[in-house]
Amino acid sequence: MHHIGIDLGGTKIEVAVLATGHRVLWRERTPTEAHSGPERVLDNLRTLYRRAIVAVGQPAHTLGIGTPGAISPLTGLLKNSNTLCLNGLPLQTLLAECLEHPVTLENDANCFALAEALLGAGQGHRVVFGVIMGTGCGGGIVIDGHLLVGPQRIAGEWGHSTLDPAGPPCACGRRGCVETAISGSGLEARCRERFGRELGAEAIFADPDCSALVEDFYRDFGIALANVINILDPDCVVLGGGLSNLDDLYTRGVAAARARIFTDTPTTPILRNQLGDSAGVLGAALLGKASLPQPPGV
Repeated sequence: MHHIGIDLGGTKIEVAVLATGHRVLWRERTPTEAHSGPERVLDNLRTLYRRAIVAVGQPAHTLGIGTPGAISPLTGLLKNSNTLCLNGLPLQTLLAECLEHPVTLENDANCFALAEALLGAGQGHRVVFGVIMGTGCGGGIVIDGHLLVGPQRIAGEWGHSTLDPAGPPCACGRRGCVETAISGSGLEARCRERFGRELGAEAIFADPDCSALVEDFYRDFGIALANVINILDPDCVVLGGGLSNLDDLYTRGVAAARARIFTDTPTTPILRNQLGDSAGVLGAALLGKASLPQPPGV
């Protein structure tokens, strides 16, 4: 059986087909066109999905989809997605109807964590905490090759734990979340507030005038990650998202975290991801594979 994964992002939709041994048979992207509304998004997704099926000979397959945000256990509606036109919709139901196939739907950070745990930097580690540091800040937990989701579907959401109750407002409606300090959007907002300048995250790290802001960034990264490690004590942490490309994150950032881990011999490996922007779509395909009934004793 093949496993089809769809990464439904704010700007692009990507589909990949995995065969036995996780070999990628087919892969393609198309714009999301979220500005044109949910009907256009679903049309674009359906078109690409059908192309995938035709390209690999229409085999039996599982179907997993990763997207920002989460389905509310209370309402069944999507919330907290940066694809704003999809918020408030019964997305899992709409996708299953649109694609005429059962769908396993999960947060994109969970897809990243699953892919890196099974196919990337986290291979061979029992407990993997996968981190997304991009426009926003999210995470996922994989234990023995399986996602830990939790009854409220918030496991791994370190981006909305509190660093400073009196800190800047967060998009979630609270103040001082981790995301306001160490995501790309949060860092840019702090630059505007402190210096009155519109700089992208990459430019902030290159600008000598922003050195104090950068120092705060690494300090806050260390506090936030050490808090997670103190609670979860994972076998490794894998960093993803655009900010994970910062070389100093693996020196200054790691040092800041280790200084705050509750042990005199901190050994948690903090690793750069191996799959890059492939992690989302590969993790989505692995969602479907994991949804298959397991043989007795497995």
